[in-house]
Amino acid sequence: MPPEYSSSPDDPAPGWAPLRRFLPYLWPAGQPALRRRVVISLLLVLVAKATTLLMPFAYKGAIDRMAAGMEPAVSLAVALVVAYAGARFGGVLFDNLRNGVFERVGQDATRRLSDDVFRHLHGLSLRFHLERRTGAVTKMIERGTKSIDTMLYFLLFNIAPTIIELIAVLAIFWVKFGIGMVVATLVMVVAYIAFTRVVTDWRTKLREEMNDLDTGAVARAVDSLLNFETVKYFNAEEREAARYGRAVARYADAAVKNETSLAWLNVGQSLITNLMMAGAMGYTVWGWSAGRFTTGDVVLVNTLLAQLFRPLDLLGMVYRNVRQGLVDMAAMFGLVDTPAEVVDTPGAPPLAVGPATVRFEDVHFAYDAARPILKGIDFEIPAGGTLAVVGPSGAGKSTLARLLYRFYDLTGGRILIDGQDISQVTQESLRAAIGIVPQDTVLFNDTIGYNIGYGRAGAGQDEIEAAARGAAIHGFIESLPHGYAAQVGERGLKLSGGEKQRVAIARTLLKNPPILILDEATSALDSRTEADIQTTLKAVERGRTTIVIAHRLSTIADADEIVVLEAGRVAERGTHAALLRRDGLYAEMWHRQQAEAEMEAA
Repeated sequence: MPPEYSSSPDDPAPGWAPLRRFLPYLWPAGQPALRRRVVISLLLVLVAKATTLLMPFAYKGAIDRMAAGMEPAVSLAVALVVAYAGARFGGVLFDNLRNGVFERVGQDATRRLSDDVFRHLHGLSLRFHLERRTGAVTKMIERGTKSIDTMLYFLLFNIAPTIIELIAVLAIFWVKFGIGMVVATLVMVVAYIAFTRVVTDWRTKLREEMNDLDTGAVARAVDSLLNFETVKYFNAEEREAARYGRAVARYADAAVKNETSLAWLNVGQSLITNLMMAGAMGYTVWGWSAGRFTTGDVVLVNTLLAQLFRPLDLLGMVYRNVRQGLVDMAAMFGLVDTPAEVVDTPGAPPLAVGPATVRFEDVHFAYDAARPILKGIDFEIPAGGTLAVVGPSGAGKSTLARLLYRFYDLTGGRILIDGQDISQVTQESLRAAIGIVPQDTVLFNDTIGYNIGYGRAGAGQDEIEAAARGAAIHGFIESLPHGYAAQVGERGLKLSGGEKQRVAIARTLLKNPPILILDEATSALDSRTEADIQTTLKAVERGRTTIVIAHRLSTIADADEIVVLEAGRVAERGTHAALLRRDGLYAEMWHRQQAEAEMEAA
């Protein structure tokens, strides 16, 4: 898996590649209406800039008529002042029309990119999600999508119009004031841009450091809150607050440096622009005194430079935001570029489920090549049969469920369903054929009805209630004030362990899969609740090919076959009675658990 993007100050600048990757979203194929909006927006940019450039000439004309001191010139001067005001209004009008027309384009492009990133994240392997901090990933996506809107605005409606205006101003200066004014203006602009770039590059490093610290603080906070119960168990509130406080303090120090550097940038920019303004005004005043320029020409130069300086004053912010936007977009596209570890083979057919016979054939697997987990597992579950998998912790029991779901690809061997290699069929059809009741049921922070209905998209209320009855939880739900609309809380924490397990059973019943996995579904429950849910599970298993991964051997004594794993290999297999007679590892585990149960009862 490629390394995480960290926005480190030592990272090389991402260049314009992220923006080039985003541009196709702005010119979407098969969307003529959006393309028309782009064209209209660009035309409005030109119209607004042309209107803005007319303003100084109207102002100059009014001043020249007033300076002439002739009575008939008054009405013309007033008309020119009105034209000046109208041009100012026109510039604002066209700018806002442009924003309104383009907004749909920008929002639609951002929406489609966000949707692509979200879909890609769900397509990545379980390994990716286990190795990444959820808070850091969500922050990366948030910053990447937000930067898009900012960059589009600055590039299309700030930098591009400023370049157009600069060219027009230089042409005007050439015609009216000579090459000297053009050279002076170019020198000022080049000096301004060079200074802004140097200082902003320095500020960008500070900004990237601040972003890293911000991401770390958010990730720390999310991680701590997700482990709220663990924090409480170990009286670690102050410890967590101190760790978060240190992260926030580092961010605050970086933010202070960032804002101080902004002050230096503003002072330097102001010095350059005001030197240019003083020089240009001094030159035109000298020309006026010599009779070369009119009073209106002095105003014209002042107004043109003031209009040019206005977007240039924002150049530092624009450059910084564009640079930072490129960094944020590169980080987000880094997620998009993360290859999916588990992919369908080209042209893979859907799984054709028949009797649902499952076979593990010489299966080898390792999360890390240096530490193999499964070392040649071989067994078969006949259609409608129940196979229990037991063994010490770390033997690889839960790994079997993850491999059957194809969360990981095997390092050796095959898993077959009705003779079909699961690596050669589509993942969607494979997972549609399997249901699971996990040990730790995590629910969405929504209603009970939503969580049960999650088992099958489009399920009606009657079907949801039927599944709840099958899981023996309908009566409990009906007793709640809001019934199926009752909220379950974050990760289902408003429900007890047994209630959450029944919701998980109901969800799986609604899915109605031919293959069922019970992954230590009752190991975290008390004996009475476990007995009640075991009765429910027995009914659920009927007619399905079932794999029961268990810690408590008493819950799987009536399984058709029991496989005992040890150190990634099948140590023993057989029925409960046969394994007890063998007096091996299974019998040892059984007698130990029975002794523990007798001690607890005493």
